Amino acid sequence: MASFSTLSDIDLDKQVAALTRELAGLKKAVSRRGGAYYEDGRDAALDTYSDLAGRLRDAVPAIRKQGRVIEKSARDHPAAAAAVGLVVVGLVASLLFSRR
Repeated sequence: MASFSTLSDIDLDKQVAALTRELAGLKKAVSRRGGAYYEDGRDAALDTYSDLAGRLRDAVPAIRKQGRVIEKSARDHPAAAAAVGLVVVGLVASLLFSRR
C-alpha cells in the first residue's frame, strides 16, 4: 500500500511541475500580447492626437477670424448681443430643468 501512495505522490508532483511550466509559458505569452496591445493602443492614440492637432492648427486662423467678426458685431450692436445671450441662457436653463 505504501508503494501505491508513493507512486500517486510522484505522479501528482510530476503533473504539478508540468502545469507550473505550462503556466509560466502562458504568463509569458500573455505578457507579450499585452505589451503589443498596449503599444498598438498607444500608437493609435498618438496618431489620432497628431491628426487632431494638425486639423486644429489649420483651423485656428479661421476660428480667430470668426471670433473677431463676432466681437466686432457685438461691439457694434450691444443690445442685440445681450438679447442673443439671454436667449442662449434661457435655452440652456430650459434644457437643464427639463431633464429633472
